[in-house]
Order: sequence, then structure tokens, then C-alpha cells
Amino acid sequence: MDIEGSLLQLMGIVISEAAPDRVVATMPVKGNTQPYGLLHGGASCVLAESLGSIGSALHAAAYGKVAVGVDINATHHRAVREGLVTGVATPIYLGRTTTSYEVVITDDRDKRVCTARITCQLIQAPAGS
Repeated sequence: MDIEGSLLQLMGIVISEAAPDRVVATMPVKGNTQPYGLLHGGASCVLAESLGSIGSALHAAAYGKVAVGVDINATHHRAVREGLVTGVATPIYLGRTTTSYEVVITDDRDKRVCTARITCQLIQAPAGS
């Protein structure tokens, strides 16, 4: 996957595992904080949507389709000020037209920071893609 110049690269997200049944990545807290020095909730959502979208895209490819995000929600459980967070996306539902993933984000102590759910619609690939 080419991430050159992408949001993944800008946020320091590193994918370590990618398959339709499990996607794993890390993201540094540094550079992804809000003014109080805490991990930004939006950064957690970017990590979650990225992982769910990657898993969905890998699943969609089996049907000659692509995945587009249509819904995301997140609950932020605890604050993080430093280190890395790790996101693990696992499927809730893998269908022919939609997918849903749960994404659990944990800190360096393996404490849950955020729980998110992303739903993607599987559509025919646009011409030229």
C-alpha cells in the first residue's frame, strides 16, 4: 500500500497487519494531540476509519468492488499523553454490499483508550481506479 503523502503518513500511522479478518496499526501520540496535550479524539477516529476501511477494501476486492466509509462512531475511554497507541480492527459483519468493523485502540500499557465502529459500503470501482 502506497501511503506517500497520505493522511496515514502525516499522522505516523504504521500498518503491521492487514487482512479482511484483522487489521493492526500503531500511531504516535506526539503530533496527534489537542491543545491540552492529550491524544486528539479525531486522531483516534482517523486511525479507526483507516483500519476499518483497509479491512473493508481487502474484503471488497473479492467482489471486484471498493469500500467507502458511510458511518463511524467512537467512544473515548481514557486520555493518553505519550507513547504509541495500537488499533486492532476486527469484522462485525462482512457482506456483499456493506461491512462493519469494531476497532479497539489501546495505549502502551494495553489499556483501552477508544472503541470505534465503522461501516463501509461496497460499490463498483469507479472507472480508471
